[in-house]
Amino acid sequence: MIHLNEAHTSKLITHELAYDAIKNALTAVISDNATLFPVVNAGGAAPNTVFSLKAACTDKVVGWKTGSYWPNNASLGRPCHGTTIFLLDPETGVLKAIIEASAVNAYRTAAADAVAVDYLARKDSTTLAIFGTGHQAEYEAMAVCNVRSINSVFVVGRSTEKTNIFVERLKAKGLNAKAVDAQFACMSADIIVTATTSSEPLFRAEWVKPGTHISAMGADKKGKQELPVELYSNALLFCDFAKQSVEIGELQHTSNSNITNIGEVINATSSGRTSANDITIFDSSGIALQDLFIAEKLLNIHEGN
Repeated sequence: MIHLNEAHTSKLITHELAYDAIKNALTAVISDNATLFPVVNAGGAAPNTVFSLKAACTDKVVGWKTGSYWPNNASLGRPCHGTTIFLLDPETGVLKAIIEASAVNAYRTAAADAVAVDYLARKDSTTLAIFGTGHQAEYEAMAVCNVRSINSVFVVGRSTEKTNIFVERLKAKGLNAKAVDAQFACMSADIIVTATTSSEPLFRAEWVKPGTHISAMGADKKGKQELPVELYSNALLFCDFAKQSVEIGELQHTSNSNITNIGEVINATSSGRTSANDITIFDSSGIALQDLFIAEKLLNIHEGN
């Protein structure tokens, strides 16, 4: 059994590696030999502590990911989020690898956003709006900038102090970032990314201009919501995996059943954007195959070394 610790996987992971692994996972999930199992959400004894288990299998990968959130860790100088991926041997069921993947998880989540932007956003998109200033938001911004030539990043956050700190972090990465309000961000953006823990809409539907692409990254359990429901009647809807998306993702809030798995766009069995004026929405609820595919890729690199 192989154990890759956090320090090791943090050195191996890149946005490019994550993009390739997640793109493959998003097509694999709609194949006949893939199975996603129901997501398990649970909590620890301490208040507001939560963890989840996501499991899946294909004929080549079998395993699960556990993700945890312990908010009091911040006061202890420890990360609040934790991720570990377990891979089994598909032939024997023997535990093949334990892969600590907290940093990897941030790249993995952002890579789904990048794939969706790559296939759904207008090629001439140059302005990006980010809702959220937490740990994940920076990865989202950098991943999107890897697939589109972004010249302006508009940041919307609840806390002025945290928003300004986040803007400075993006500037240090070479991005032209600016703190703005929600209406300005939406009306200015070609691409909108929401990366929050919100349980209510972050902006109004009428602020979104024709031709905008939206990646909703935050909803991964019942009750979470980032987008106004009024958007759904005037947009093309895409997701990582429809069955899960309508259960725990952003699309749990729509009655529109015309939802396309992004894997179908990637393998060209379904259309993506059909005109420059389309509003496209991608819901990332986070599927277990993303974790297994990226873990398998890291393991192969490790064994190749």
